[in-house]
Amino acid sequence: MKHRVLGKSGIRVSEVGLGCWQLGGDFGPVSDEEAGRVLATAGEEGIDFWDTADVYGAGQSERRIAAFLAGITPTITVATKVGRDAALFPDGYTKDRVREGLQGSLQRLGVERLDLAQIHCVPPEVLRAGDLLAWMEDFQDEGLIRAFGASVETLDEALFAVEHPRLTSLQIIFNLFRQDAVGQLFPVAQERDVGIIVRLPLASGVLSGKMRRDQKFDSGDHRHYNRHGAAFSQGETFSGVPFETAVDLVEELRVHVPEGMTMAQMAMRWILDFPAVSTVIAGASRSGQVVENAAVSDLPPLGAEAHAHLAEFYAQRVRPTIQVPV
Repeated sequence: MKHRVLGKSGIRVSEVGLGCWQLGGDFGPVSDEEAGRVLATAGEEGIDFWDTADVYGAGQSERRIAAFLAGITPTITVATKVGRDAALFPDGYTKDRVREGLQGSLQRLGVERLDLAQIHCVPPEVLRAGDLLAWMEDFQDEGLIRAFGASVETLDEALFAVEHPRLTSLQIIFNLFRQDAVGQLFPVAQERDVGIIVRLPLASGVLSGKMRRDQKFDSGDHRHYNRHGAAFSQGETFSGVPFETAVDLVEELRVHVPEGMTMAQMAMRWILDFPAVSTVIAGASRSGQVVENAAVSDLPPLGAEAHAHLAEFYAQRVRPTIQVPV
């Protein structure tokens, strides 16, 4: 597993990280035993950057991580998020409430200081007010957090947050179905020494190439209940592309998959080919998925010709179908 530096924090993180949203049960039920196997496999594969949030399974994801890490001493960087629980979202943000949210994560994770705390997709007007970012500075000075970042929905939000002088990282949606960050955000992030954490590298799994138009999802899976943005931003589900359209587009992409790679590995390798990216957080509900994801770090880059074809495919075939602001 290769490593990169996460922005100005100096923290070395695995190129392939572990997204722990699934461990909260928000993609369907995951048993404690299977969650433990996923985390154990991640450690065995050298995946040492784990991303969670206080609202994933109402804290279940954080508690499962803590239970696994208790009593062992691996070098794991755990990033969490604050700002989407009912005490704060959408308009209850105060410094004391945000501190309480972070302290709740500290307790659930069983640590004295959070490695990386990220503002979690707060309303744009709240982000732009600037109070949250100033409070995160204070919490860093107090020793509550080692570093802070922002998880955002749109490039406009990212381009605002990236200017903050002490921001370590930006977590964004970036994949073959969401490519605009390449020209708009990445040069600025590199100039400001802000690390890019990529979420949804497989666009909610559709870029794995394993889904059908008639695919059924568990009622508790956001790919079922949030397909049209009923619960939160539609961009978090299939990157804002209508599901059936996304499946059809993936079929068109198959001709670009290099020999020796799966569709999912090509999609993730494409992301890692960009130096601005610090880590790709790939979710997994089974240990086998972790192994396949980890292997991407050692795969060769796709090359200039492949990148040109995939950029053209996005501009002509995908971008016109996205139903939310990018």
